[in-house]
Amino acid sequence: MSLKSDSFPSSAAFDAINSSLQSDEAEKKDAIKKGNAVFAFTLKNSQGQTESWHIDLKDKGLVAKGEAPEGGKADVTLSLSDDDFGKLVAGKTQAQRLFMSGKLKVKGDVMKATKMEPVLKKAQTKAKL
Repeated sequence: MSLKSDSFPSSAAFDAINSSLQSDEAEKKDAIKKGNAVFAFTLKNSQGQTESWHIDLKDKGLVAKGEAPEGGKADVTLSLSDDDFGKLVAGKTQAQRLFMSGKLKVKGDVMKATKMEPVLKKAQTKAKL
C-alpha cells in the first residue's frame, strides 16, 4: 500500500524511506538502533490541508500514515510544509536551517529529531522528487 498522497507530492518520500527500511534487514536494525524513537511528520500543503505520517524506529522499523503507531505516541513531531519536506528529503535544504527560520516546528524530544537526518538521507537516493 502506497503512503503517497496526491495532495502532498513530497509524501512519495515516505514510500522511499519505507522501502529502504524493508529491503535490508541489517539497515533496518541499524536505523532502529540509531533512531530509537517514533518520528511523526505533519505536512501542510499549498491548499492549507494537513496530513501526518510516522516512522517507527523504536520497534518495527516501518513507515505508516497517521501521527503514531496504533496505541502508541510519537517521541517527536516535526511540522513543516510539503514543499519544505520535499526540499529536505531531496537534500536541497537542512533541517537545522528550516528550524532556525521557523519553517520547521518540533514538538517533543528535540534531540531525537537530530537523529532523523541519516534516515532522510537514505530516502534521497531512492526518492525521485
